[in-house]
Amino acid sequence: MGIRKLRPMTSATRYYSVSSFEEITKTRPEKSLLEPLKKSGGRNNLGRVTSRHRGGGHKRMYRVVDFKREKRGMLATVMAIEYDPNRSARIALVQYPDGEKRYILSPDGLKVGSSVASGPEVEVQVGNAMPLRAIPPATMIHNVELTPGRGAQVGRSAGTSLQLMAKEGDWVTLKMPSGEVRKFRADCYATIGVVSNTDHENLSLGKAGRSRWLGIRPQTRGMAMNPVDHPMGGGEGRSKSGGGGQHPESPWGKYAKGLKTRKRSKTSSKYIVKRRK
Repeated sequence: MGIRKLRPMTSATRYYSVSSFEEITKTRPEKSLLEPLKKSGGRNNLGRVTSRHRGGGHKRMYRVVDFKREKRGMLATVMAIEYDPNRSARIALVQYPDGEKRYILSPDGLKVGSSVASGPEVEVQVGNAMPLRAIPPATMIHNVELTPGRGAQVGRSAGTSLQLMAKEGDWVTLKMPSGEVRKFRADCYATIGVVSNTDHENLSLGKAGRSRWLGIRPQTRGMAMNPVDHPMGGGEGRSKSGGGGQHPESPWGKYAKGLKTRKRSKTSSKYIVKRRK
């Protein structure tokens, strides 16, 4: 699981780096676990752009990943470690004794042939899923549920992990990757270990075309626009925020630096023990 730098044969490859993919053991996905994936182009159900600079990109099929790990008490064997174009982490193909195959997020260090299981009584080892109340303190975990039974929503990207800090009654305190300390229900399931592909953050795209393959479209700086198009546009030369002295802001006048955007009345605020800042 390393990074391979290309020889500088062209302008793009001078800064180009790719994953070595040395942990990948199977190049073709499991057909029974594939679903078609429709592109949105950043548009909502009304056809309006709600996420700018999205669109295009390589065609993909969705891999159905089991985030619930609901087959409790059954030992599954890891058949393969695969690449998933829809996420930064690797996925593992596991097979249960009844013959059913499922994809799970592959933790760092998981090997083909090893066994994984889920349930309150399973052993504390990499790849096993268990309720937070059964996990010992200081353990590194990932793939954590926010609501019991809903499926994992936290700690799913490459190299991510949370640390179990303390337990108190029906609540468990976890330290998030951002540094935030937050309470979770003790019945929520989590998986032991760190998410695979830890070198993902060190990749360099190297050229604009590679961003387009990922479905990322170009973004024009506000300073390069006219005053009619952006609050920071205009001026006889380069001027921060259209003349200087004005705070950097979005096209709709929302301050871009330092403004707190979290709602004061957000219901999850009561679960946050310590803010990331």
